[in-house]
Amino acid sequence: MKTIATFILVLFIGVAAQAKETTQEVKVAAVEMGIVTDIVVEQKMTFEKTTEVARLYKRRNTLVKKALSFKTKRDRAKMA
Repeated sequence: MKTIATFILVLFIGVAAQAKETTQEVKVAAVEMGIVTDIVVEQKMTFEKTTEVARLYKRRNTLVKKALSFKTKRDRAKMA
């Protein structure tokens, strides 16, 4: 009896949920685009030669962090 009542309750809630949904049609505005047939070609090409230097600096605390992250024999996992 309990399973039948539960089934009817779930069925009723499902039907009520479907009845509340309303779908509205959304109209999409169409955009018309024409085809461009004019082609413009530039004959002048200029190249600039610039030399750029990238410098890489170490962070100032890297040596300290490396020294503090040491491991000892006691840190290792032990075999059971």
